Amino acid sequence: MRFLSRLFLAVAITAGLGWPCAGSAETQPTLGALVRYNDWLSEHPSSDELAGKVVLVDVFTFGCYNCQNVTPNLRALYREHRGELAIVGIHTPETPYERDRKNVTENLAAQGIVWPVAIDNEQHLWDAYGIEYWPTQMIFDRHGVLRKVVIGDSQDATVNETVKKLLAEK
Repeated sequence: MRFLSRLFLAVAITAGLGWPCAGSAETQPTLGALVRYNDWLSEHPSSDELAGKVVLVDVFTFGCYNCQNVTPNLRALYREHRGELAIVGIHTPETPYERDRKNVTENLAAQGIVWPVAIDNEQHLWDAYGIEYWPTQMIFDRHGVLRKVVIGDSQDATVNETVKKLLAEK
């Protein structure tokens, strides 16, 4: 039964039905866990820095082929919408090699990832956001409300459309 629930969740999110949490803001994932997190490779984004921006949170691991397929589109979005769009990475490793901070730093530089990246070796953020798959992008509106979750690669059009739509909302 648990497998079927997870399968439904993955299908619902991928199909664009949004995050399946019903009702109140208390049940919706927020940026709070990310802002409070303290293990970052570069600058730690504050709530003030994220306020008023569309925020795309990319959950990945550098060795994941599918995650690498998402990165070129994220780089393009970062260049095109800098100032209105904040991209924040959560690096949650799958292998021991991906846990090594030096390996993470070298691989992110090679992939051109220049936005802030949280090091989530103990899967605290992974668990806090209920992530189950690499890559996952969570897209929050200017008010910090989760509006879209995209799981997997080959969905650049969906990510771009969501970002464009949320940037147009004032």
